[in-house]
Amino acid sequence: MGKCHISNNIRKFRFNNNEMTQQDLADKVGVTRQTIVAIENGKYFPTLELSFRIARVFKVPLEEVFSFSLEDESPIKNSK
Repeated sequence: MGKCHISNNIRKFRFNNNEMTQQDLADKVGVTRQTIVAIENGKYFPTLELSFRIARVFKVPLEEVFSFSLEDESPIKNSK
């Protein structure tokens, strides 16, 4: 299994949501501003619960806020 890559669109969603500040988002999901900064910068990966809380603030599915991929990800082949 290859190295995983998790990315997020939090900054984009904050900007598109009346330019919500990191502090505003932090207050809505119950964490510190520093936690939001770390998540946005890919330095910290939130728990599943926090990920859902963030997606709920923006009223979008989790997959629109966070994405996951593997470096050596290859398409699954049918074995007929």
